Amino acid sequence: MGRLERQLIRVELRQRREEGCDVADIAARVDAALADDDEDMGRFAALYDELMAQRPAASFPYEEPSELDAIRALRPPGPRRMDLNLDDDGVRDRIYGAWLGRAAGCSLGKPVEGWPRKRIDAYLESMGALPLNDYVPFKEGAISAYLKSSTRGNIEFMARDDDMDYPILGLLALEQRGLNVTPRHLANVWLSRMPYGNVYTAESAAYRNFVTRRWPPESALWRNPYREWIGAQIRADVFGWVAPGWPERAAELAYRDGCISHVKNGIYGEMFVAAMLAASFVTSDVEEIIRVGLSEIPARCRLAEAVRDTQEWWREARSAEAARKGAAPQRETEAPGWEAVWERIADKYGHYSGVHTINNAALVVMGLLFGADDYQTGITVTVRGGWDADCTGATVGSILGAKFGAAALPEKWVGVLGDRLLSAVRDCNDNRISELAERTHRVAQKMLTAVAEEEDDEVPSPAPSNTGGLPGTWRLDNMWTEMVLTVNANLSGKMDYPEHGDKSKVRDVRINGDRVRFVFVAYKGEAEIDIEFDGKVAGDRLVGQCITDGSEFPASGTRLG
Repeated sequence: MGRLERQLIRVELRQRREEGCDVADIAARVDAALADDDEDMGRFAALYDELMAQRPAASFPYEEPSELDAIRALRPPGPRRMDLNLDDDGVRDRIYGAWLGRAAGCSLGKPVEGWPRKRIDAYLESMGALPLNDYVPFKEGAISAYLKSSTRGNIEFMARDDDMDYPILGLLALEQRGLNVTPRHLANVWLSRMPYGNVYTAESAAYRNFVTRRWPPESALWRNPYREWIGAQIRADVFGWVAPGWPERAAELAYRDGCISHVKNGIYGEMFVAAMLAASFVTSDVEEIIRVGLSEIPARCRLAEAVRDTQEWWREARSAEAARKGAAPQRETEAPGWEAVWERIADKYGHYSGVHTINNAALVVMGLLFGADDYQTGITVTVRGGWDADCTGATVGSILGAKFGAAALPEKWVGVLGDRLLSAVRDCNDNRISELAERTHRVAQKMLTAVAEEEDDEVPSPAPSNTGGLPGTWRLDNMWTEMVLTVNANLSGKMDYPEHGDKSKVRDVRINGDRVRFVFVAYKGEAEIDIEFDGKVAGDRLVGQCITDGSEFPASGTRLG
């Protein structure tokens, strides 16, 4: 105990400081312990726990909860749902455009991921590639040979990248559970489909927590100093793609995904992008798309402030450029004024890690505003901005791809991909982009059907039968043994195992309408295994799934009393 804490505590100090905590005193003690090369690992665990117990100072000007209801209470006015005027073929084309646009933007940024902006421009200038109007050229010794397949003239497919793995993982979860997808189910999809060696920072910490049976939301917090970094934001896209015109639902699905590994602005980044994507199926006005995205996150959070700042700096740059009309010709650039906006972003938000949500989201907004009418401009200025260039290029490419549709995207950018995407996701290693888009469209169709069903539900219906509801006694059958579930009116309960006389507590009972969730312990030989039941009550029947470490199986029950 303590070795992990020693490795992570400096990053945690930075994270706590960014969250508004006064860490000066404990930082001095951490520095002393590290300087002493202290072998007492328990000392680092205690320091880490003390650090995590800190609360933001009273002077911290932001409101940043991590629970969905609290987030919704602090968001600006909607729209929560928009009028979708596309026919089915139109929705299909936009989803395909989003997949293609994301892949092209990711591939553009992949060779220069993590490079500072000055290094990117110096390299491009040395290669005669400024202004950037095509993929990044390859030069041996300057760019890794591993990345050559994502460079100009060498692209035959979308090379494997975690930015493209996560839309596939999200799609798998949505295909399995649709609107009923839960954080625990998403965690299980990771465990069963994603190799641990292909997840990083917050995702790596969350995965480690899953394995040690720390499930959402604890998995996002425990020894995870990366919990506001960009990892959740890059997982947003599929949740926006399957909810066209429905930003509130897109943001809610993104929340369920984000909370397994992130908190606060880490979650907001995913909700913001998902809502923007949902809106991009309805309006071509980028400023409106951004406004809709902001309407699903707290108005007084650091991310919202960075987005609003970027919008204001863009307006100032646009006015300055208009004032220069008729002056001496300026050097050729992708979008006059973007560099001035980048300087303002870097000056105020450059103190964040290069893979943080907030500064990279500002670059996304910059790219969308300058690329509002031109896909190429959007992705090129974003990637030239540096930091997490493959992530930001992918997000801008996705939003603009959904806005324009596949048919309108430049062949130069999407044609070279060969309709092929490689992935680390198990059983999905070599994919046709068009097929992924078609599968996503099928999920979206189900979501749109759910819209109609929700509207129908607004009509008053007869009172529910008293035979339903979870409290009571149920015989529950699963793949291992017969069990007897008893839940009291106060939502406490127990699980009996008649076959071998054991019993365990039932905890975390949650009831929402006919939806039911609870956690219990099952026995497999000498092992105790946490199981989450997720299902619904239908009269005297209880039907659902039992979710455990990396797998799930059907379970059903009958009311006994």
